[in-house]
Amino acid sequence: MNPEPNETKLGISQNQAGALAYLLGWVSGIFFLLVEKDNPYVRFHAVQSIVVFVSFTIVSFIAGFIPVIGGILGLLILLVGVALWIFLMYQAATGNLYKLPYAGKYAEDQLN
Repeated sequence: MNPEPNETKLGISQNQAGALAYLLGWVSGIFFLLVEKDNPYVRFHAVQSIVVFVSFTIVSFIAGFIPVIGGILGLLILLVGVALWIFLMYQAATGNLYKLPYAGKYAEDQLN
């Protein structure tokens, strides 16, 4: 049985699932990518979440090894990451397929 375009396997709306794909960063992105096989909206947000937050994790990890400026850089990465996290969750929850410049294009390419 094929689900309706805005239905998900979890029984929640695609907007809710899209927002939840960002909730725990790349971890929730992986979860929704594995669980939701049929809904392209949720899958897009899941892949974008993985790409964005894996990148933030790697950059934050590397910044931790830079003496003196690493702490400041780490704080800046954290603030930008939290702001982006809130923004992306809001966009997904309101039904907007917001594509970040590089991550969104990559996510779109991976799903095609």
